[in-house]
Amino acid sequence: MKQVILIRKDLKMGVGKAAAQAAHASVQAVLKSPKQKVDEWEKSGMKKSILKVNSEKELLLYQKKAKKAKLVNALITDAGKTFFKGKPTKTCLAIGPDSEGEIDKLTGKLKLL
Repeated sequence: MKQVILIRKDLKMGVGKAAAQAAHASVQAVLKSPKQKVDEWEKSGMKKSILKVNSEKELLLYQKKAKKAKLVNALITDAGKTFFKGKPTKTCLAIGPDSEGEIDKLTGKLKLL
């Protein structure tokens, strides 16, 4: 069991901003997940991988793939109150927690952030 979080590299977010966005994605995906999967993931150590994508287009492509594979996912759109200067911006996507094999079928070729 694991969860992956895809973060857009083109936004050049600082470490703190990227960490906050990843945390939002992780929590939202867990809240949307079946309790049985969350419990199994928790018992197995709550593995997470933070991966990079190059653009909003690529981020949305992975969301579409996750939906097609029936994997819980959470797309985060920052409200733009600080870093993005008033412009709502899609920053990251969490997929899972779910079977590591199922998630790797979608994201296995992506590089770590």
